Amino acid sequence: MTDSFARDRDGDFLANRRIDYAVGSLDASQLEADPITQFRAWLSDELAQDAQEPNAMTLATVDEHGRPRQRTVLLKYVTESGFQFFTNYGSDKARQIAERCDVSLSFRWSLRHRQVSVVGKASKLDSADSEAYFRQRPRGSQLAALVSPQSRVIESREWLEERYRQASQRYGDEVPFPSNWGGYLVEPDEVEFWQGRSNRLHDRFVYRRDGDGQWVVRRLAP
Repeated sequence: MTDSFARDRDGDFLANRRIDYAVGSLDASQLEADPITQFRAWLSDELAQDAQEPNAMTLATVDEHGRPRQRTVLLKYVTESGFQFFTNYGSDKARQIAERCDVSLSFRWSLRHRQVSVVGKASKLDSADSEAYFRQRPRGSQLAALVSPQSRVIESREWLEERYRQASQRYGDEVPFPSNWGGYLVEPDEVEFWQGRSNRLHDRFVYRRDGDGQWVVRRLAP
């Protein structure tokens, strides 16, 4: 065990790490009326800085035992209706969404000390929309979607690579669209924007729908 991990065990190494979140601030006057518009503005800031995978997000679902499950997926589209991602419909996350459509998304953008949290409901996209995105993917990613039984136990890495090799030889540039693969739309009920500030007095604003379905913005204590 290294000295650093020994200190970590005693609560020193991690407990004493500090970053002063002094990059920016957030005020109600800076916020857009619609959270999707506000999200796009923040995402554009990250894209402008050439941040690595600013569209990476943590997707949380609930399994059959009521336990939360999380994994990182990539946001591919942001529309007026919500947030879209794509996956294998036989995966754990897809099966959990089929049982309970309530999900949450979390984005962390460390360059500007920002986070966005989304709570909403996930639903499948139309097959035509899913295939349209599938056709934009690199051929290697198309083949991987076709051959991988996502979330299932497999015998070995070699077994998976052999399936990939066979599919690569069988199909040319036109890889067939898998019927068990496609997209989801997460329609938000709540969106929170978090801006890190000095002394842990962060700025937090949450958008929630009122009884008429209109967005209402409130500041939260850090």
